[in-house]
Amino acid sequence: MSDKTAAIRDYVYSLFNDDVAGHDFFHMKRVAHMAKDIASREQADLFICEAAGWVHDIGDRKLFSDSEQALEELEHFLQSIHCTHEEINGIRAASKDVSFSKGIIPATLEGRIVQDADRLDAIGAVGIARTFAYGAANGQLLWHDSWDRQQSTSIQHFYDKLLRLKDMMNTATGAQIAAGRHQFMKSYLKQFFREWQQH
Repeated sequence: MSDKTAAIRDYVYSLFNDDVAGHDFFHMKRVAHMAKDIASREQADLFICEAAGWVHDIGDRKLFSDSEQALEELEHFLQSIHCTHEEINGIRAASKDVSFSKGIIPATLEGRIVQDADRLDAIGAVGIARTFAYGAANGQLLWHDSWDRQQSTSIQHFYDKLLRLKDMMNTATGAQIAAGRHQFMKSYLKQFFREWQQH
């Protein structure tokens, strides 16, 4: 790990270490490492992908009360560790449109890779765990027998978002990894409803 990457990791740790709703330091770590792995297979810039993976949630309105200030502080930090102007622009471009809620495909290959890495962490076994952690932190029910109350549950989130992600991957590598995680989620949901309906 380069000195710059280590400094970025430590900066991210200071911001996300205490999160309990699925956007913790270890989410950032998994996305950074996955982005670097995908970049190596897709001939993209490894440093930009890994760095953007680490910082992709900085400035997210769900996580920061003042998103603009958080992004300004990130830029000052990157300057302080001697990232070049080109590197800072690359990191900014690769991290700014990652969010699912924006509905945007990033303009750069590095951005598309980081988006894939972030979406991969939302599916599969870890994705399931993160869904329930986020739901609990935000007062969501697991599921409900009443159709009206099902719509705001953690299980409904699988149908609203998670099961759609397999077909939204930007890279061949991302699509390959997503296929297995998608099947795991489908198996999980079958088992969940099998057990739920036994009462």
